[in-house]
Amino acid sequence: MDTKNTIESNDKQTSSSHEIDFINVTKQVFKDWKTLLIFVGVAFILGCIIAFNTPKTYTADVILAPELNSSNLGINSNLADMASNLGIDIGDKKTADAIYPDIYPDIFESPDFILGLFNVQVTTTEGSTKTYKEHLLRDTKSPFWTYPQAWLAQTLKKKNNKKAGGNARGNNPFLISQNDADLCGAIKNMIACQIDNKTSVITISATDQDPMVAAIIADTLQKRLQTYITEYRTKKAKNDYLYFKRLNEESKSRYLKAQRAYAGFADANMDPDLASISTQRDQLENEMQLRYNIYTQTLAQLQQALAKIQERTPAFSIIQHSRMPYKPSSRSRLSIIMIIVILGFIIDFVWHVLKTDNQHH
Repeated sequence: MDTKNTIESNDKQTSSSHEIDFINVTKQVFKDWKTLLIFVGVAFILGCIIAFNTPKTYTADVILAPELNSSNLGINSNLADMASNLGIDIGDKKTADAIYPDIYPDIFESPDFILGLFNVQVTTTEGSTKTYKEHLLRDTKSPFWTYPQAWLAQTLKKKNNKKAGGNARGNNPFLISQNDADLCGAIKNMIACQIDNKTSVITISATDQDPMVAAIIADTLQKRLQTYITEYRTKKAKNDYLYFKRLNEESKSRYLKAQRAYAGFADANMDPDLASISTQRDQLENEMQLRYNIYTQTLAQLQQALAKIQERTPAFSIIQHSRMPYKPSSRSRLSIIMIIVILGFIIDFVWHVLKTDNQHH
C-alpha cells in the first residue's frame, strides 16, 4: 500500500511540476524579451515578404434557383426536406433525371467541361482581350518561392516529352498535353459550384487575379451549366421531334402523291357510268383519305414532340448576376503578417519549453 501511495504521489508531483514549468516558461518567454524580439522580428520580416509577394485574387459569384422537377414533389421529397431541415440526410435521390443538382459540382470538375473554357474570350481590367488560356499563361503571377518547383516540373516535362517522342501523340484524341492537363487542374481549383441542400440554390463562383476576368468566367460558367443541363434534359425530346418530323414529311409526300393520282384519274375519266372507273376512283379516293389521316396524325405527334421539348427545357431564375468584385477574396496582407508573427511567437515559446526540459534533465 505504501509503495502504491508513493507512486501516485510521485505522479501527482510530476504532473504539478509540469504545470508549474509551463507557467514558468510563459514567464520566461516575456522575460527574455530580446530572444522574443528576434523571433517576432524575423517572423515579421518573413511575413512581409510573403504578404507582398502573394498575388491578390478576386471571386465573382452567380446565384441560381433551378426549376424543381415535378417528380420530386411527392411525399418522399417532403420527408427528405423535413429531414434536411433537421440536419439528417436520408439520401432520397429519386428523380427522373440522371443529372440532378447534387452532381453539378462533378460537372465542373470534368476535364471535358474545363477544356471548353480555354477558348472563352475574356477582357482584363486593362482592356486587353484574349482567350482564357492565354490570360492564365501570360497574366497570372506566381510567388517567387514557386519558381524552383515550376522550373523542376518544366524540366521533367521536357525529358518526358523527348522519351515519348515529342509531339508524336498529338493526334491521339484520348490524350491531352501535360501543360493542358496542369492548366485544367489549376482551373479546377479556381471554379466552384455549391448546392444548398435545403433550398436547392446553386452558387457558381470563379476566382482570378483579375476581377473582370473572374466576373466573365463566372457568367460563362452559369451559361455553360444551363446549356449542359438543357441539352441533357431535352435530348430525348429532340430526338423524338426529329423522328416525328421525318415521319410527317414522308406521310405528307405520300399524301400529295395520292392526291395527284386521284385528281389525275378523275380528270381523265369524267364518265361515272362505268363501274370499273367508279371502283378505281373510289380506291384512289380512299387511298388519298388514308394518306391524309396518317399525315394529320404525324402532324399532331410532331406538335406534341415540340411541346415536349419546351416542357423538358429547365428554367433557371438568376438571383444574383455576375458582377466584377472590387474587394479581393484572398487573405489580406495584414492577416498574413499577423499569422506568421503569431507563429514566430509560438516557435519561441516551444524553444523555451525545450530549453527548460533540457535544464531539468
